[in-house]
Amino acid sequence: MKKKTILVKDIRVRFAPSPTGPLHIGGARTALFNYIFAKQNKGSFILRIEDTDKERSDQKWTQEIIDEFNWLGIQWQEGPDIGGSFGPYKQSQRIDIYKQYLEKLLSEKKAYYCFCLPEDLEAKRQDQISRGLAPKYDGTCKNLSEKIILEKIKNNDRFVIRFKIENKTVRVSDLIRGEVEFDTSLLGDIVIAKNLENPLFHFTVVVDDFLMQISHVIRGEEHLSNTPRQMLLQDAMGFLHPTYAHIPLFLNKDKSKMSKRQGDVALKDYHNQGYLPEALINFMVLMGWNPGTEKELFSLSELIKEFSIERVQKAGAVFNIQRLDFINSVYIKNKPIRKLTELCMPYLEGFDTKQFSQKQLENIIELHKPRLKKLSDIAELTDYFFKEKLEYDKNLLKWAKMGDNEIKNALVAAQKTLLLAKKWDKENLEKILVREAELFNLEKNYPLQNKGYLLWPLRVALSGKSASAGPFEIAEILGKEKSLQRISEAILLCDK
Repeated sequence: MKKKTILVKDIRVRFAPSPTGPLHIGGARTALFNYIFAKQNKGSFILRIEDTDKERSDQKWTQEIIDEFNWLGIQWQEGPDIGGSFGPYKQSQRIDIYKQYLEKLLSEKKAYYCFCLPEDLEAKRQDQISRGLAPKYDGTCKNLSEKIILEKIKNNDRFVIRFKIENKTVRVSDLIRGEVEFDTSLLGDIVIAKNLENPLFHFTVVVDDFLMQISHVIRGEEHLSNTPRQMLLQDAMGFLHPTYAHIPLFLNKDKSKMSKRQGDVALKDYHNQGYLPEALINFMVLMGWNPGTEKELFSLSELIKEFSIERVQKAGAVFNIQRLDFINSVYIKNKPIRKLTELCMPYLEGFDTKQFSQKQLENIIELHKPRLKKLSDIAELTDYFFKEKLEYDKNLLKWAKMGDNEIKNALVAAQKTLLLAKKWDKENLEKILVREAELFNLEKNYPLQNKGYLLWPLRVALSGKSASAGPFEIAEILGKEKSLQRISEAILLCDK
């Protein structure tokens, strides 16, 4: 238990998730705030895995945490995958360290063995609640004699280790919430370990933060109520208090805590849907931090320069998916088309993309880029390019009050024009089809300026959709043979 001296100038922060499930997007934001704060202050960001829950912890969740942070571009200076001077960085590998500190607290009578049965504790808890009292441990085992303790341990009686809570007012100086006071007499003596080999959260986090020389603890506001317990443990073990900052929770629209029951909460869900890492970073920081300007788009380097922990709001941040979609769409629009096509290709795996050249695929993506909110949208937006035969309701072909025969006439007129096309590129196709639309309107007595009488049925015939790219762009990519084939199929549909 050799103590290492922490220098005041050393800024060291940590993110310490439990690998018991997918990484929550709120946890990812907490890690991001820590990372930016460390970078701003030329400090160190540490990744620590709190995996003492043996039943629920799984290495696959640890790996997902590492993989998703690498995808986001959040890098740590110390962690389970790269090591460091204060490791190991998995709590399951630090049990001997915790055991030493537990034995020290027990020997100093600052902690004690508790042999109370869970069912008895629950009965007492319910009784306290029924009498309007704050439920807490009543201290039954606090003053057991050494003889009784040894006998119970010898008999293999189940026990936990409790920390003696001193009744006092604990003041937390929080960088976001200011001075917060807690009356610890409401807490009761807390359980810090199931036994000497199974320490629990409040204890391990205090030991680790001290030994890893953590200077600032930046975490979610749900941990604010844990802080007085941890500060009392720090006092009992002679540790200095780190500086605390508790950031607001992500909330659903109804202001409830964001949960799986009301939508996606895992960072990987957003990754898989095709949100870009730079967009998520931008969005997550703005959900809780106010830059003090109207600016909405920030690169990570700009955030590192402009972010201020003091400007993090106290109130919960409502998770606004529309805002995320907007930010993501902007980043998508700014992607070079070659890179965007590369990013979109995994979402087109179910289609025969080999029928198109790289340039044609880029053209397909470019056409639909303005409508992309997330990369996964590309499959639904572009599927008509890859299908051999389209299926759609013939009513989609209808423009204004056109009947089946009128629609058929428009398609036949477009087909004849395209059959005679000598150049098959967007510019020429637009030129000859617009001219044909004008002639068609004159012949049928349609309003001259409304070219939809010919172009709408043509576009639907080529795409099978009520909303798609324009007919000239679609025809150019499909090529003459496939375009004419689809128009013929639409003409047959009009006769059904």
